Amino acid sequence: MPETRVKLKEKTKQGERKLRQNVMHPIPKNEFTDVKKMYAVVSGKGGVGKSLITSLIAVGLRREGYEVGILDADITGPSIPKMFGVSGAKIESDSKAIYPVRTHNDIKIMSMNLLLNKEDAPVIWRGPLIAKTIEQFWTDVGWGILDYLLIDMPPGTGDVALTVFQSLPIDGIIIVTSPQDLVSLIVKKAYNMAKQMDIPIIGIVENMSYAICPHCGKEIDIFGKSKLEEEAERLSLRILGRVPIDSKLTALCDSGEIEKAQNLYLDSCLNILKSNLNEY
Repeated sequence: MPETRVKLKEKTKQGERKLRQNVMHPIPKNEFTDVKKMYAVVSGKGGVGKSLITSLIAVGLRREGYEVGILDADITGPSIPKMFGVSGAKIESDSKAIYPVRTHNDIKIMSMNLLLNKEDAPVIWRGPLIAKTIEQFWTDVGWGILDYLLIDMPPGTGDVALTVFQSLPIDGIIIVTSPQDLVSLIVKKAYNMAKQMDIPIIGIVENMSYAICPHCGKEIDIFGKSKLEEEAERLSLRILGRVPIDSKLTALCDSGEIEKAQNLYLDSCLNILKSNLNEY
């Protein structure tokens, strides 16, 4: 058994070395795309609200006049179109490019759900085909001139994450977590993958940080005391914001009106992204 563990450990190290050697092979952008900054919103597990955080960041940046796009990389579980009320919108294309759908406030979106005949049709594809689709969302889509392109990632650290990190010119990742005891595992999975692949980590956002009572406005720690500070300090990560369970946000997502959200809870995150753009 000890010998087996040694062999397994050596294979793991070999895999990590190979990963580092093949870190960045960015796919060239097309002539209809000019993106200044590209950020991926990631997590080590599902169900923590990456799509919500991606949407809130996009809404906040757009309100300040920036040109923003969202590439929905969650091919098998896309929710971005629903949240922005563009489900069923017609994708336009010509012989040169495919063009993203525009939301009410002119955020550009490309998602697998916009290409399906039925919104609830399942995408039953193997990993390589999903990864290829993500690449085409970059190479075949005419994004135009964007200050920011946000990538809403699927859960985990599998094929899609590897494709995005290796093939797209990512400027950094934003890690999304939640206050449960799994927070350490969630953060470390995404953190370790980014470190192994030399991807900058912008910081961490805690979603479902607390609940707001709709009657008295009191903050309630539904999942217990947050461990965000200690985990962020241990890994030297910036805390970009805490987003509560807010019934108003939930209602806006369900009705496709996330762009009407009043409190985005992500001022620190937006300020850092704007500062990074000024250095561009």
